[in-house]
Amino acid sequence: MTPFPFNAATPVTYPGPAPDRADVVVIGGGIIGVCTALFLARGGHSVALLEKGRIAAEQSSRNWGWIRQQGRDPDEIPIMMEALQLWRALAGETNIDIGLRQQGVTYLAKDARALDRYEAWLPHARAHGINSRILSSSETAAMFPDCAQRFAGALTTPSDMQAEPTLAVPALAAIAARASVAIVENCAVRMLDIAAGRVAGVITENGRISTTQVVLAGGAWSSLFLRNHGVALPQLSVRENVAATGPLPDIHAGAAANQKVAFRRRKDGGYTLARRGASDLFVGPDAFRSLPKYLTQLRADPFGQRLLPAAPRGFPDAWTTRRHWTGDERTPFEDMRILDPAPNMREINHLSGDFAEMFPALPPVTIKSVWAGMIDTMPDIVPVVDVCAQLPGLTIGMGMSGHGFGIGPAMGRVLAALVTGDAVGHDLSRLRATRFTDGSAMRLGPNV
Repeated sequence: MTPFPFNAATPVTYPGPAPDRADVVVIGGGIIGVCTALFLARGGHSVALLEKGRIAAEQSSRNWGWIRQQGRDPDEIPIMMEALQLWRALAGETNIDIGLRQQGVTYLAKDARALDRYEAWLPHARAHGINSRILSSSETAAMFPDCAQRFAGALTTPSDMQAEPTLAVPALAAIAARASVAIVENCAVRMLDIAAGRVAGVITENGRISTTQVVLAGGAWSSLFLRNHGVALPQLSVRENVAATGPLPDIHAGAAANQKVAFRRRKDGGYTLARRGASDLFVGPDAFRSLPKYLTQLRADPFGQRLLPAAPRGFPDAWTTRRHWTGDERTPFEDMRILDPAPNMREINHLSGDFAEMFPALPPVTIKSVWAGMIDTMPDIVPVVDVCAQLPGLTIGMGMSGHGFGIGPAMGRVLAALVTGDAVGHDLSRLRATRFTDGSAMRLGPNV
């Protein structure tokens, strides 16, 4: 079986060294951090992008590769629409085929109740001119002629796209490097340097960098980094399992999902398979602390996550992971360069079996690669994109809740604007950090 391309032995592409100073330091080399750094550099700012492991090695390369407007929270839709435009523009700036294709996204409804749920989301699409529509049972059958299962209908968005995450995010990083972003891998930021109550620099494992602006885009590690500074945000991380098949006949060019399996046609002729709405939560100290904030989500979907008693050693919310350290101490970020959870092979086997059952005319479905990723999520399933009131000079982009890959280019542009004070162009009130402490009612993203 082919190993996942990013692991601790993956060669370093950007060895540094890090600069002594920068206008802005971006923490985290996933798609959010890479795009933030790119847009800051294009605005004329000197930028250092620091990654504790490898660019795109965690969830940014492990996601399904969907670039979708469909099913988005209404407050994310305008940002997502911008992201589609940016994806097209950025794909044209590299000679690498990142697999960007407009092939649509389709959600298959097993019954009338599911179809009603999809129809309830449609007004959000219509309000923004998105070409989402409901398919009848016969239209759905015509779209998937090789499918053995009969559906009540489907929700489809032809303008949605896809790309290959393992190719796309490194290609975006190369664009950022050409824009003079100083990218440094294997360089963990241990903590912020605070002077007179605001950011004055960052302390890395290789020394201090002077800066007055920092963007935290650390994915699953963000809440752990903040907690060391006394800032508590209820971010948790859940594991999702993914598989890639060997080459198969083309039964659908886009991305689709039923109640059992989500699938996407890959650039290599195979399919990426995953289980929609089935994730594993490793219960740790942060899970207990954050439980009151997640009660609304748990009541709405009590079986949405499988609870596991403890995270593996070194994970952000493992029981033995340290929560406090100084700039002179080795940190959890150095102890685990790449968060590389082992996939649940029982779940993987179910995925391949369900896909083969769905399309029985296919030749034997062989799995060529399996992996898992840790998705950073928030109680209301929308991210935090905000300046940090407790630590002036710090801007936060975290808790993308499994939506980060598709929306990444536009979120990077938005975070860059927050840093510089330029026009953001979108209403970010829904994404403010204080919504968890200002008495606001918890409002979940749409359950589609």
